[in-house]
Amino acid sequence: MDFLALIPGFGNMALTVLAFVAALSVIVTVHEYGHYIVGRWSGIHAEVFSLGFGPQIWSRVDGRGTRWQVAALPLGGYVKFLGDSNAASGRDEGGIARLDAEAKRRTLHGAPLWARAATVAAGPVFNFLFSILVFSGFYWVNGVAAEAPVVGEMKTFPHEGAPLLPGDRVLTLDGVPVATLADFLRAAEALPPAATAHYGLERAGQQIELTGPFPYPPLVEAVQPMSAAAEAGIAGGDLIRAIDGAPGLSFGRMREIFAASGARGLSFTIARGAAPEPETVEIEVAPRRADLPLPEGGFETRWLVGLTGGLAFTPELRQPGGIESLRLGAAQLGHVVATSLSGLRHMVTGAISSCNLQGPLGIAETSGAAASQGAASFLWFLAVLSTAVGLMNLFPVPVLDGGHLLFHAWEAVTGKPPSERALRGLMTAGLAVLLTMMVFALGNDLFCP
Repeated sequence: MDFLALIPGFGNMALTVLAFVAALSVIVTVHEYGHYIVGRWSGIHAEVFSLGFGPQIWSRVDGRGTRWQVAALPLGGYVKFLGDSNAASGRDEGGIARLDAEAKRRTLHGAPLWARAATVAAGPVFNFLFSILVFSGFYWVNGVAAEAPVVGEMKTFPHEGAPLLPGDRVLTLDGVPVATLADFLRAAEALPPAATAHYGLERAGQQIELTGPFPYPPLVEAVQPMSAAAEAGIAGGDLIRAIDGAPGLSFGRMREIFAASGARGLSFTIARGAAPEPETVEIEVAPRRADLPLPEGGFETRWLVGLTGGLAFTPELRQPGGIESLRLGAAQLGHVVATSLSGLRHMVTGAISSCNLQGPLGIAETSGAAASQGAASFLWFLAVLSTAVGLMNLFPVPVLDGGHLLFHAWEAVTGKPPSERALRGLMTAGLAVLLTMMVFALGNDLFCP
């Protein structure tokens, strides 16, 4: 056996495991810290804040008497409040009975309803706040496109026609006037695939016309992690010259080819590297079925390879202010939540494949793939995962935070909490539902294509 040939595989597996543990640790820490800090603000004492389960690796007790610890199994975490019998915040009847009234107020079970509800809700809320901050940071650092159709930077790829220069303002595209970037994008999308396009420009105060690169070239901007293209070796910066020998491509035309081919393997002819002598590479890729969300809601099924394209140039960017960045980050959070809920609804009704639901193995693979694409990709993945964890915890399933909030709502309406017998039964049923969902998702990881 050639053991050296196994090294890349072990390296990829190690990256996947490390990325998954890192992602889970960050998300769990954010979630549990929300419970801890709001509980503390509400007068509830936390005895233990644990990252992981099982034997302790490290621990220390702070000035408030809370033990902060890292445990051996990095597959979650918990906050154990005063009066809890276990990490799931079960009620320690005997321990609470021995406390005086003042001490009972410092337990999760003896605190006022508002304090208990706020402490429980804080976990998912902190997940959402973390996501908003990360999304907002991306907008703040990377900027957003200016309203005017101005060239920020020409992308480097083999192309015909004269290059566009930074600062060029597009006035017309193939004779169509464009006043805003949105006008330019609509005009570009309406053009049939070609090698070049005719531009009317304002350059250094002068109006000129030139034949430049096609505005939407078949240039790969990004490759989706774990996609067919990523596994085949297509990379960002590749220029797709032809598919099965058919030239004159655009991403719209490629979608038509993928739809017609289904899962049949296609031969991609790719120009890789800088002009004037890029390397020509032939790569075989088989599209995969995907259920994609539509802007107006719902989903459509497509055959995709996992490529993202864009304009031949980067539009001029502006830096949004702090308030605008937060607004854009919140809008991105809302989009992820809406898409996730729509996806679950469509899976339940059978409109899309249930294989869209990932389990721990799928999440681990995605973690590794995102980490392999760089820190920015991994950080964006963390924000999406944090949103998903916060959303899942709000489901009204006993054991989850949403189930506890449902119990608190019952108490607010009836004036008393559910009986201990009812709580035990509901928690058992909730645990069964959660375990069933986990087994189903794990089955998807193992058996779905």
